[in-house]
Amino acid sequence: MKAGSVAAVLVMAAGIAAPVQGQAQDVPAAPVVGMVDDPCPAMPTKPKSVLDLEEAMIRPGPADLAALLALAQTPDYQAYSAAKAAREADDWPGLCVYRADNAALHDAELRPDVVMIGDSITENWARADASLFTARRIAGRGIGGQTSAQMLVRFRADVVALQPRLVHILAGTNDVAGNGGATSPEAWKNNIMAMTELARANGIQVVLGAVPPADRFFWRPGVRPAAQIVTLNNWLRDYAAREGLGFIDYYAVLANEQGGLDRALSLDGVHPNRDAYAIMDRLFLAAVN
Repeated sequence: MKAGSVAAVLVMAAGIAAPVQGQAQDVPAAPVVGMVDDPCPAMPTKPKSVLDLEEAMIRPGPADLAALLALAQTPDYQAYSAAKAAREADDWPGLCVYRADNAALHDAELRPDVVMIGDSITENWARADASLFTARRIAGRGIGGQTSAQMLVRFRADVVALQPRLVHILAGTNDVAGNGGATSPEAWKNNIMAMTELARANGIQVVLGAVPPADRFFWRPGVRPAAQIVTLNNWLRDYAAREGLGFIDYYAVLANEQGGLDRALSLDGVHPNRDAYAIMDRLFLAAVN
């Protein structure tokens, strides 16, 4: 299999925007332009091919990349990917993704104790260990491919409005990768501080998660992220100590000598698998209890 084909599989399975082949017939019509009460179209249902690729991202052990590529080329996967891309084009911060779920949690008895906001690493966590989220009243609010700027825009809707006791913020991988275009460490720091200040102003405790290790990004082959991730985590640790916030050092327990994730803990060197999440679970529970 060509390297580009492997990367395409991983890009799609990780929930990162990628071009799809052909013209899908299930792309929703363009939403009404302007300020309306309900700007969110219905979320497309994930077909089995998408669910199988998502499972492959978190399953420990070797993967059959040829089989995964075949799944990604099926018509239902292509249609879903096109619908997802169209939705994201109209909803850059992802405000529609959890809108219905959030509305269902406004009853005081259903409100989560903890909200986890982040990117695909947070999104996949809820798939990897669903029992953790249900037993502990945790609401997962991860969206694949997102940067800290997108999380900040949706922070009030996806965190503050749910009135949790605590928020876990895990952001930075996609900032380093440049998913939102060129940015700077200062911009990322400002977004982390703004989310923290929003939470604290509303009586919500804050726990910051260290950016997990990565020594390469399969969707950004020219980026060498290992050293920058160390620098960002040093700042997170110092900021948390200075502000009296919780800090969980996922990096320290997951990184190999190259500052990456070993194959035993990740299919693609970026996204943790279930074995890695089991390690992360222990640190997370110790910090939020």
